[in-house]
Amino acid sequence: MSVQARLDALGITLPPLAVPAAAYVPFVRTGKLVFVSGHIARKEGKPWVGQLGLTMSTDEGKAAARAIAIDLLGTLQAAVGDLDKVKRIVKVMSLVNSTPTYTEQHLVTNGASQLFVDVFGAERGAHARSAFGVAQIPLGACVEIELIAEVQ
Repeated sequence: MSVQARLDALGITLPPLAVPAAAYVPFVRTGKLVFVSGHIARKEGKPWVGQLGLTMSTDEGKAAARAIAIDLLGTLQAAVGDLDKVKRIVKVMSLVNSTPTYTEQHLVTNGASQLFVDVFGAERGAHARSAFGVAQIPLGACVEIELIAEVQ
């Protein structure tokens, strides 16, 4: 099954490539790797603001991470033209805006990780990963995620 068919089955429409908000590019392709810049969580077109362990639950954070994964896929598609050219999601790094005592950053990040497996299958979508709790993310967003993908 093609990646687009899986996205259609999941009811997902990928967004267009977003314009960077500062002095960086949305992605860099070098050799067979694509490095996708960090994307913050957005809800209804605005930064999804909140702090895990204070104003947001783990399930809300997981939904935010899933929304970021969809945005990341839109950027990755812009980078390669066709997501079927993605050989593997190699690495995901997740920053979770959380209180000092919050310890479920890994569960929040599963919102993105699971979507990559659902879209690409276990062989291509499973990836290495880091999930960090941080004191703050730009614009007060609850989660920021970046990824590295191997492409044809």
